[in-house]
Amino acid sequence: MASLSFSTLLKTRDYLHKYNLCSVLYTHGFVNRSFRARLSKRNFCTRFRGARHVLAKQTEPQNYASVMYASSSSSEDITKGLWTVYNETKKKTEDSIPAICKNSVNPDTIFANNEMSLGDIEIYGFDYDYTLAFYSNQLHTLIFNIARDLLIAEHNYPEGLRDYEYVPDFAVRGLHYDVQKALLMKIDAFHYIQLGTVYRGLHPVPDEEVIAMYDGIHVPLENMSDFYGKSSHGHTLKQFMDIFSLPEMTLLSCVNDFFMRHNIDYEPVHLYKDVKAAIRDVHVKGIMYRAVEADIDRYICYGEQSHAVLKKLKEDGKKMFLITNSPLDFVDRGMNFIVGKAWRDLFDVVIVQADKPGFFNDRRKPFRRVTETGVLLWDRIHKLEKGQIYKQGNLYEFLRLTGWRGSKVLYFGDHIYSDLADLTLRHGWRTGAIIPELRQEIKIMNTEQYVHMMSWVQALTGLIETMQVHRDPASQAVVQEWVRERDNMRSQSKEIFNSQFGSLFRTYHNPTYFSRRLSRFADIYMPSISCLLNYDFQHTFFPRRTPLQHEAPFWPNIRPADGRLDQD
Repeated sequence: MASLSFSTLLKTRDYLHKYNLCSVLYTHGFVNRSFRARLSKRNFCTRFRGARHVLAKQTEPQNYASVMYASSSSSEDITKGLWTVYNETKKKTEDSIPAICKNSVNPDTIFANNEMSLGDIEIYGFDYDYTLAFYSNQLHTLIFNIARDLLIAEHNYPEGLRDYEYVPDFAVRGLHYDVQKALLMKIDAFHYIQLGTVYRGLHPVPDEEVIAMYDGIHVPLENMSDFYGKSSHGHTLKQFMDIFSLPEMTLLSCVNDFFMRHNIDYEPVHLYKDVKAAIRDVHVKGIMYRAVEADIDRYICYGEQSHAVLKKLKEDGKKMFLITNSPLDFVDRGMNFIVGKAWRDLFDVVIVQADKPGFFNDRRKPFRRVTETGVLLWDRIHKLEKGQIYKQGNLYEFLRLTGWRGSKVLYFGDHIYSDLADLTLRHGWRTGAIIPELRQEIKIMNTEQYVHMMSWVQALTGLIETMQVHRDPASQAVVQEWVRERDNMRSQSKEIFNSQFGSLFRTYHNPTYFSRRLSRFADIYMPSISCLLNYDFQHTFFPRRTPLQHEAPFWPNIRPADGRLDQD
């Protein structure tokens, strides 16, 4: 292994664990010649014995049944042998942990789903909420409290709901809500429900009940939310994709919990619509906007970082525009706080109350100019002028008036559907997703506890995969014990991120439905817009070449920080 650096092996941790497993199996005679050829075929072992290139000649696949103990082996010998392999595999895995921990991920990195060079970008566009303006958790508490009180005052919900307070760490973004069954859940990229993440009210639903209700754990396509994550046109599930949806999910769960605790019969569809209406009124009636404007220091965070990004882009001669659904007064107050009174001088075009995602695909709404006092003018718009404020409009008219088309435009937003989907699918703009939760998840993944747990889960998975071919009762008893250990550790790994729903990006080993959409609609993604400060405007972002299931990793590892080739 001297010809390959250890850090190269760490980049493909799964294969490293399988190498460790293979060496243990060889040592104890658990694999014969034909099975070694099979493992070589799958590149689990020989890849890390110094081979930098795919093997020129590979043996024909052999039947896994050829891997067996000698027929004279007793059950006691079999059990002892399997546990010897287990213990040595575990020791090898634990010995690799310190080196793996050195390869931590920088939380301020910009990650690429698609190759993109900033040198090709001439125009930068931004959403406002959770893109330029970041909010404290106090805003979610505010939205929850206002919507809860609206349910009581305007929808005749019980006064007892006032006893419920916002729970900041209850829900995560990207969850699905079954409107008819009143269930909140996490679904993976293949439409499978992650058992243990289905909640009715504030309490988990037993796995057996979930399987009975859905006749398994797969959700058919026709039942999933529509393109924008909404429950419409017969779709029974709603997906909550934006950060503002966290208090909505929590409120739904709290009201469900209240009705169940008090044995109150209710219609889940009505409850969903009422909560949705209350949350909408918090925004539409301006209640939230007025509260934030009155105490802006309490709610807006990291304003200086957004200002630094805009200033850097301006100094480099880039054109910039703002398209937001928020009203002028709210945006003006926030941007005055973030940048100063001259904030409009930074942008070539400013559009408020754009009504995204309709802005991107509905040609019918023309632009209207708005005065500084909020008065709507009636004149026809022939040009989008710097220093002016425009309302509504549509992207087709925007493209005609500006000529800003195709891949020279990069637009940033936090809502994968409303901000990014149409732009990348219909119009060819480059897109950047702002995922604030990413920073905390990376910090968790960098901890020794998480690295240790996931490294052993991967190694144990390889052990189960390899030894499952032994069908005798003694072997199967041991393998099933390993399976139970693996299941338990996977549950623990979920709870490290969020006790109820786990990681925003994974359902155990599979990507979440949210993660799948992120990889499709965002060229790049990052925790905050401030990550741009770490790169010059000629930088090219390359997606990491992660091996497909039928591929083997044999390329060297380059450190992103300094571009040096790793050496032993």
